[in-house]
Amino acid sequence: MTSSPMADSMISVVSDLSRQMTANSRYQRLLDSMQGLFPCDAVALLQLRDTTLHPVAVSGLSDDTLGRTFVVEDQPRFARILLSHEPVRFEAGCELPDPYDGLIATADSPLHVHDCLGVALYIDERPWGLLTLDALTPGVFDTINPTELRTFIRLAEATIRVSTLIQSLQRQVVREHEVARLLAADMSRSELIGESPAIRGLIEELDVVARSDLAVLISGETGTGKELVARHLHAASSRADAPLVYVNCAALPENLVESELFGHTKGAFSGATGTRSGKFELADGGTLFLDEIGEMPLATQPKLLRALQAGEVQRVGSDRYHRVDVRVIAATNRDLKQEVASGRFRADLYHRLSVYPVLVPPLRERGRDILLLAGHFLELNRRNLGLGALRLDRSAREALLAHDWPGNVRELEHLISRAVLRLSATHRKPGKVLSLTAELLALPCDSTTPVLLSDVTEYQQRSPGTPSVLSLREATDQFQRELVCRVLRRKGYNRTACARELSVDPGNFTRLLKRLGVDVEEMKREV
Repeated sequence: MTSSPMADSMISVVSDLSRQMTANSRYQRLLDSMQGLFPCDAVALLQLRDTTLHPVAVSGLSDDTLGRTFVVEDQPRFARILLSHEPVRFEAGCELPDPYDGLIATADSPLHVHDCLGVALYIDERPWGLLTLDALTPGVFDTINPTELRTFIRLAEATIRVSTLIQSLQRQVVREHEVARLLAADMSRSELIGESPAIRGLIEELDVVARSDLAVLISGETGTGKELVARHLHAASSRADAPLVYVNCAALPENLVESELFGHTKGAFSGATGTRSGKFELADGGTLFLDEIGEMPLATQPKLLRALQAGEVQRVGSDRYHRVDVRVIAATNRDLKQEVASGRFRADLYHRLSVYPVLVPPLRERGRDILLLAGHFLELNRRNLGLGALRLDRSAREALLAHDWPGNVRELEHLISRAVLRLSATHRKPGKVLSLTAELLALPCDSTTPVLLSDVTEYQQRSPGTPSVLSLREATDQFQRELVCRVLRRKGYNRTACARELSVDPGNFTRLLKRLGVDVEEMKREV
């Protein structure tokens, strides 16, 4: 059984819809099929952009046609076609000027009079452009089957719609790749920064465990950078090309924790309008980061334990289990051992999560890393605010090193951001190097070691020889002097060991001794 030319053309065009090719190639093949099916010497596809028609594919017209544009109001034939939802024919004797005059490719002189047929193409009920057919022989369009023509026009609209959709998706993919590239660059800028023994030791430890699939429990004070440690572990692992899925256990309502982690089926609970995958399934093949794990409700912990032990999750409302391959990293600022002892956290889950425990050191134990981090945050803020060069002056550096940093790296980041914003509000001269001072930092205390007022009061009460009326600074100095001397004696007058116990940078500790008038060599001679 032989097929008709119309059926062959339709099969060819429909087959092209599933093939990977450029939009121009797709349009050109569409016109080739049309020219083979209908009696015409030239065919063109023009896209309407605002009030101008742009040729996107032509066949039978001169090569320079694709470089031309046609303003609709200057072309009455095109204007009439756009106003009609039916094919419009212009016979050889039509007096309206032909936009293709002189453009039809012929072996001899250009032909100016010929039959023309055009149809407006609509995508989503909006005019997209025109499809035109031209013939050198007058009256040849009388033989065209109107039904076949309309069928092919609908097929042309479908081809355009598919091409437009593919182009949109390609642009979206390119944009997402660019966003991913920028995020990756941002993550590289947010790498673990520091040269102190504490942070160098941490990075070495992370690189060792990253290559395994062991569960890691990251503990540390608030603001130390536990999420950054999790990113480092994932990036250095064999799962780096798979997703890193983040879950903040503290931010989830108790009645939604199970759904968030394991997913749910349609109708599993009020508001479950469809089936949804949980975070475990989304992280399949990659890493799941459970931040603030100490906040997880006790009722959810057994299911989390099963997921970790068996690698299986069960969606809420389903009786089926799904296999997942997930490496789990958890983080907490709580003492989970104490939480287990108090009955607020399951012992078996704690041991499953803490196969490899990692402690992130507080900022006050990282010495001059404070200045490295401050420089990093200065540069980020400088770029964000469009400022010139920024620097920390001596007073700012001393104040940063002296502060106790109860909020750790996050506190430092926010403090630098506020200070740079204050500085930019009053100094924006181009080319000028701006200096950040201790005054702009506005730290709560300029003392070189953290001292509570209660400590000073207690010291005065147990020191009968202390004058009854002292300024806060005088009382603080006396308290610090006695504390430093006591620690020095206990540490055998080893300044480095003493500074470490007092959580003071060694260089800053030397300046503290000088300010307090403590002479270590004289103390040794008095022994």
